Order: sequence, then C-alpha cells, then structure tokens
Amino acid sequence: MTAQTPQQIWQWLQSNPKLTALCTAYPAEWAQVLAELASVFERRQAGELKSLVEKSAARSKVTPNFLSGEREGRAFEQFIAQQVRARMTELAIRQYAFAQATGVAAGKVRFNLFNGLLAQRLLFERDLVRKPVSLRRFRLVWPLLWQRRYLMPLVEKRGIYCFYSRELVMALAALIGSRRCSEIAAGDGTLSRFLRDLGVNVSASDDGSWRGAVDYPAEVARLDAKEALQLQSPEVVLCSWPPSNNHFERQVFRTRSVQTYIVIGSRSQFITGNWTDYRAQTGFDWAEWPELSRLVLPPELGAAVYVFERRNLGSAE
Repeated sequence: MTAQTPQQIWQWLQSNPKLTALCTAYPAEWAQVLAELASVFERRQAGELKSLVEKSAARSKVTPNFLSGEREGRAFEQFIAQQVRARMTELAIRQYAFAQATGVAAGKVRFNLFNGLLAQRLLFERDLVRKPVSLRRFRLVWPLLWQRRYLMPLVEKRGIYCFYSRELVMALAALIGSRRCSEIAAGDGTLSRFLRDLGVNVSASDDGSWRGAVDYPAEVARLDAKEALQLQSPEVVLCSWPPSNNHFERQVFRTRSVQTYIVIGSRSQFITGNWTDYRAQTGFDWAEWPELSRLVLPPELGAAVYVFERRNLGSAE
C-alpha cells in the first residue's frame, strides 16, 4: 500500500480493496475492528450483526459537498479512518456470513480429481464459463461431490457467487417477457447471456471495479448502474448478488421507466443487497419468490430471489 495522503487513501478505497489488503495496510484499525467483532461473532446474535452493518453503512454516507471541500484538514483524516474501519467491518461480516453458509472459514481448498471433474462437467461449459444447469441432473450429481462445500470458496475469487439452473433462466425469461431489461453490476454477463439465448431483450453493464478478478466480455458495457439506467431506460432491471450496503441499487427505485426489479442474492442481509434502501423506498411492493429462490444453485447458499413491482406504473418515486 503506497498511498500516504488522505486523498490517495480515499481513491484507493474506491477500488474496493479486499479485506486482506486493508488489514495489511492498516493493522491498527483492523485490531480495533476485530476487537469489536470478536465478541459479537462468539455470541452469534443476528441482531447484533445487523446493528453493526447498519452502523457501518451510516458511517459510510457522505455528502458531495464534504468531498468537494477541504481535504487537508483533521475532519477529512477522521472521515478516511472511519471509511477504512467501515469497509473492514462490512467485509469481515460478509466473510463470516459466507463461512456460515458454506462451511469453509479460511485456508486454501482444492478439489481432488474426481470432485473437480464432476463439478466441471455439471456446472461449466469450459474452464470457468458457466452453463445453465439442468436441475434434474444437479440433483443427481451434486450429492456425489463429497467436497461440494469447497465449490463457492474456490469460485468466489473469480466473481462467481452462484449458479443458475436452466429452470431459473426460463422462469426469469417468462417474467421479463418482451420488456426491455438491463442487468446492472453484471460481472461477466453470464445471466444476460443465458437470457439472450432465450430471446430476451437484455443489456448487461458493469463498472469494471472487479477488473483482474472478473473477465469482462465485450457484451458487458463499462457503465455504472446510474449511467446504464439513464442510457437504457429499462422496464425491467436485474441484479445478481449485489454487494451488501452498495450505493447503486437506490438508482433503480429512482428510475421512471422501471416497472420490475429482480434481485438474486442471499437470504442473509449481511452478504448481499442494500436492505436499508429496500425498506426505505415507497414506490415498489416487494417480496421473496420462493419458487424462484429454490432454482438458484447450490442450495447451501441459502439464496433468495426478490421481486419489486412498481405500485403505480404512471408515477416515479
């Protein structure tokens, strides 16, 4: 970590550094965060975790006027220190929740030859290029992988957070119908690719912040969510595994053209989604669709599909 000034640190934070990098760069701050989290993790109280997430999100909010003002003073230095600790807290809680869901907490994991070959043929076309998974075949093969709990820790580092059954893709295609659809924070665009193969009018975009971990094909436009929504004016928006406490999902609720917003994520509020914005918006009715949630793979993720429907199609929030 070469950044020394608060301005440089702020720019570095915008690149979404991982927890390991943050801890290495700021060991004192990590010790402070770890002391706060240790007792909470030991007690395993969901309410306490939720409170920490909300406190972290509240610390992360900052006005444009503040950022455009003086950046040399003590106030900005304190703000940067808060941002570092807030990011550490968010990532540590997410890592903890992911470990609880997958059963893998830390360390290097690797498939043996048998498990690796089965997983490859079941889930991928080639290399790490995913394919729509036959639910029937998945139910036959998945129990044969005794190392299945290793799967998600192995692929998450390449921007793969779930797998899509063929039945899920078909159900989403039917829900979207002939409407214009935009997938935001689309990563490698896998889900949009599956939907286009079924004739869905869908565009994929991503701001490219996971460059190096994710291979972005040409079909994924380099746009942040706000830009994509403004340019495409979609009727349906799709987002798979949005980062927890992100700041872009609120743009969906502010976009006049949007009739339906579909979120594929975790039931754990610490892993995906901006739950504060979900609850704060008033223009959409929303609920989990369990019949779709069951079609997200693997089941150990505890995935959920949430569908937001605009209450009055003639109005904007």
